[in-house]
Amino acid sequence: MATLRIGIVAGEASGDILGADLIRAIKERHGDVSFEGVGGPLMIAQGFNSHWPMERLSVMGFVEPLKRLPELLRMRASLKHYFTENPPDLFLGIDSPDFTLNIELALRKVGVLTAHYVSPSVWAWRQGRIKKIAKAVDRMLTLLPFEAAFYHQHNVPVTFVGHPLADRFSLVTEELEQQKAQARKEFGFADTDTVVALLPGSRGGEVRKLAGPFIETARWCLHQRKALKFIVPAANPERKIELQALLKEYGVGLPITLVDGQSQSAMAAADVVLMASGTTTLEALLMKKPMVVAYRLAGLTFAIMSRLLKSRYFSLPNLLAGEELVPEVLQDDVRPEMLGPLILERLDDAEKHHVLVRRFTDIHEQLRLNASATAAEVLLKMIVSRVTLLSQEK
Repeated sequence: MATLRIGIVAGEASGDILGADLIRAIKERHGDVSFEGVGGPLMIAQGFNSHWPMERLSVMGFVEPLKRLPELLRMRASLKHYFTENPPDLFLGIDSPDFTLNIELALRKVGVLTAHYVSPSVWAWRQGRIKKIAKAVDRMLTLLPFEAAFYHQHNVPVTFVGHPLADRFSLVTEELEQQKAQARKEFGFADTDTVVALLPGSRGGEVRKLAGPFIETARWCLHQRKALKFIVPAANPERKIELQALLKEYGVGLPITLVDGQSQSAMAAADVVLMASGTTTLEALLMKKPMVVAYRLAGLTFAIMSRLLKSRYFSLPNLLAGEELVPEVLQDDVRPEMLGPLILERLDDAEKHHVLVRRFTDIHEQLRLNASATAAEVLLKMIVSRVTLLSQEK
């Protein structure tokens, strides 16, 4: 195969992880290939040429993006113009559907091969978007099996590639226990300590809405059980500054360890995790950790979403299971009196813990498909098929 050029736009930290793994897998199968568009530090480390800092796309909700709408529109228009004038062999949007699908639609209209990696939650809300997706992408790559089923129902070309995170975590219980012991040693916890990890999210809006209630929940739990210890990982330097301020406001005197990054190690060390809804809940599932999942949105954003939501659940563990394996707490219920008892219940119920580990293991096996390699092969086959078709037309 000749030299290839692939355009990619990723707008979130999770997309940066997926993009970096995918770039690596494509390079293993086709050495002469270049990548450009918008990506984060992990993608850049793989040789990706990012036209803008990825964090400029990292906005959440309905209302919040409006504040930066002019900038986002300029970026999107510039990318459409650039890739129209310099057509890649394939353009891939990674997540960030409100931004990337519009680019895919425009490029596909002018004959550029397009794909999208990570399905929007179209099965859960705003299902009318399936019509735009069908026009925008030559193929959807989904990380989760129930997503692929939805696209099949609507006759949209789709491949379930599995989830890359599932490939990174061990299915062997003994290895997970070794990781727990090692993580506790690194953080200075004893093997006999009871540890709760608090993960209020990686974005500023999440931390501002959840960290305070999470810290107050730690205080509530300590009133019931004085020997508990807590660990809070800061996703980045900005979040660390915010968390330090919140700990001074809400957490004075509490046995809370604040660490830089290391969210997976923090969860590994924990007996239970209290966390924001998001991809990190899947990491907790793959580590077989009992968890309580919480989320708070801006009032108007929540009012809109609650009217549009078609799914009973919002956390990935419950969506994958099709039932409530972990408790979900939303909006005004995100307070110590609601969260604290749920945490203690998970610390105390050994039988429920064993059942949970079995269910999490079943889901882990279903998702473990060597996702990055599978996705790379699908995309390269798409390019080969397009080249073959064009040569036949000539």
